[in-house]
Amino acid sequence: MKHSKSLLKRINSIMAMAMCMLGVQPLMAAGLLTPTNSNLPPLEIRDHEVTVTIEDGYAITRVEQVFHNPHAQDLEARYSFPVPEHGSVAEMTLWIDGKPVSGEVLEKKQARQLYEQEKQAGRDAGLTEKDSYKTFEVMVSPVRAGKDTRVRIVYLQPAHIDTGIGRYVYPLEEGGVDEQKLAFWTANDKVTNKFNFNLQIKSAYPVDAVRVPNHGNAAIKQHSAGEWNVQIGHQANPSALSSNAKPSTADDGAGPAAGASASTTNTSHPLEGSNPPAAVNFKPQQGNAVYTLDKDLVVYWRHKPGLPGSVDLVTYKPDASERGTFMMVVTPGEDLKPISKGKDWVFVLDISGSMQGKYATLADGVQRALKKMRADDRFRIVLFNNRATDLTPAYINATPDMIKQYSDKLAAIQPNSGTNLYQGLANGIGHIDADRTSAIVLVTDGVANVGETHQRKFIELIRHKDIRLFTMIMGNSSNRPMLEAMTRESGGFAISISNSDDIVGQILKASSKVTHEALHGVKIEIDGVKTADITPHKIGSLYRGQQLVVLGHYWGDGQATVRINGKVSGQTKSYQTNFSFPGTSSENPEIERLWAYASIEDMMEEINNFGEKADIKQAIVDLGVEYGLVTDYTSMIVLRDEVFTAHNIERSNRKRLAVEQAAQQQRQARPATNRRVDTQQPMYSSPRPSFGGGAIDPWSLALFGLLAATLVITIRKEKRNAA
Repeated sequence: MKHSKSLLKRINSIMAMAMCMLGVQPLMAAGLLTPTNSNLPPLEIRDHEVTVTIEDGYAITRVEQVFHNPHAQDLEARYSFPVPEHGSVAEMTLWIDGKPVSGEVLEKKQARQLYEQEKQAGRDAGLTEKDSYKTFEVMVSPVRAGKDTRVRIVYLQPAHIDTGIGRYVYPLEEGGVDEQKLAFWTANDKVTNKFNFNLQIKSAYPVDAVRVPNHGNAAIKQHSAGEWNVQIGHQANPSALSSNAKPSTADDGAGPAAGASASTTNTSHPLEGSNPPAAVNFKPQQGNAVYTLDKDLVVYWRHKPGLPGSVDLVTYKPDASERGTFMMVVTPGEDLKPISKGKDWVFVLDISGSMQGKYATLADGVQRALKKMRADDRFRIVLFNNRATDLTPAYINATPDMIKQYSDKLAAIQPNSGTNLYQGLANGIGHIDADRTSAIVLVTDGVANVGETHQRKFIELIRHKDIRLFTMIMGNSSNRPMLEAMTRESGGFAISISNSDDIVGQILKASSKVTHEALHGVKIEIDGVKTADITPHKIGSLYRGQQLVVLGHYWGDGQATVRINGKVSGQTKSYQTNFSFPGTSSENPEIERLWAYASIEDMMEEINNFGEKADIKQAIVDLGVEYGLVTDYTSMIVLRDEVFTAHNIERSNRKRLAVEQAAQQQRQARPATNRRVDTQQPMYSSPRPSFGGGAIDPWSLALFGLLAATLVITIRKEKRNAA
């Protein structure tokens, strides 16, 4: 065990060096945007305070900011931040005349016209828009000359557990994929007065450790078996703090984990320990900024090992006679067996011009991977820039001589030209040997810009090839919708990667899925209670450690029978349990928005695959307006109360916010509620998978160099009858 800890620590250090060698730096970060031709300096982000609550399978993130205008004229503030993973803005509140005024959601064009109208009139207004999968744009006008303006943004997103590990990302790094935007705007990502990040975990299942990579000043405190708090804070005047504030653990580059005392250096294994520091350390930075919004904040929490597989149910049904909404979270037990076969490995490598400065590290990672192959493994190497070519003539036996020969050829390549992602992927999957299990590693740092770029064509390519796609999505500006759509179509899985992640931990999660059986062709049946509007429409496959999260509507109450069916290696597998749906429940009104946004994502996938259709677009607008969600077709606008009235805009989102805030206050006052419903008839007889020491797969070690730039891992479907 001590050897494993030491090894993991060395791997984390190697990961950090690899990321530096790759030069992985965001081109932009969350912050105020100012036109490059402006004669005035940017406005200030005076305060930036974040409050996160993670409970009942979802996260609520509140971001409250104070913008300051140091100039002698009124100006507009434009704030940009990356779209959180499966997150949607549900509240924008602007303080007008000292009072908070919340926003309403309208069709995007209508909201923009109203905002511009109020801006021209010099009246207070705010607007939040979504720029596809890239960013949310928040505009406030005016920020009065010499004054402060206060604004709050709230967004919701799922918070699932994978192999016993929860992960939350507060996204601040913006990858700069919009070159026109970069050419027109510059970003001010400095917070000048106060930065606070406060995250609360409330879990009905015991949490034995919490970790915050790369933030040595984070204070981590445990309140009970499942309740933890994380704080990070900086402010310009540390003397204003309470005298009992104590410094948190020192950071050795890996970031703090609960367990080290305040006076010792943190050397513990990631997510290990139980005695955190008592209070946050407010630490002013050098210069006139107390914090820079240029690095993601990542928080991990680890459930206690040995917890049972389970079915949890969260509902909202305030009126017994009306329709209710439910979220069912299925956490499978450990019953997927390891796979022990020789594999064919196909490396599909991006050698476009954008890989300059990164390619040497990429080539070294491939060489390391080749050297870790087993005697019964084979490999191919496909290269792509403007076009795709084969470095190897066919599959090569992984002998020492062949590994050296092709490692030398790979090292001699010079990156150049554009990115024909489609042709590279097509070549990689075009010569799969049907008699062998095959893995395809597609490594790229860019967005497809040469050849075929339409999402529908990528989906068709996947649909007509006998493969499963395993996607590691790098960075906040990656085309997550397209990559996840390809993944679902193939029955694979997706893992998101931030530059602030524990890369080794993400490798461990990914490798445990590739090396174990999976439940394919998953379908869910619910009998005994009327249900409808289930999302996701297509579940696909479940891999080791993955949860199944289903949202939908139900009517009535009483006993229901729930079955999950699928196939493992071609053999039918079924799981079943019985439990009750409640007649009324009022604790979790937010799941109505979670259902609505999940349904909107299903419809957006349809549009991205097959083109925009008027009826689907209108359905998205209707759901966005009804449930107060910012989407590709809806925006949130804040106006003075009398302007809302003048335009006959119903304050439905204000009413929804009042219901949600009342429920949140009630939940805050009590311990976390156990939502498990299959205790009388457990769906699974074995404990859920978790990380708890043991040997590390050699492939996990070999792939670390690749993962710093990896976008997609693909593997052949196990036999066609497995699906």
